[in-house]
Amino acid sequence: MHPNVPRPVPGPPPVPGPGPQQIDPRAGIEEAVAGLDDLNSVPLSEHVDRFEAVHTELTVALSSIDRV
Repeated sequence: MHPNVPRPVPGPPPVPGPGPQQIDPRAGIEEAVAGLDDLNSVPLSEHVDRFEAVHTELTVALSSIDRV
């Protein structure tokens, strides 16, 4: 290093705080399942997308059980 350039001084270690905020996975499930309410009125081609949305939300909820 050049003698006129100050060296960085390390700061204090990070203070542990609360972890990431837990999001209730049930909200996503309820919203996805609500998308099935009008299934009879949407074209058959949209059914798969709606069922996949429910499947995805259920998968996310089940995978978060270990972090509860």
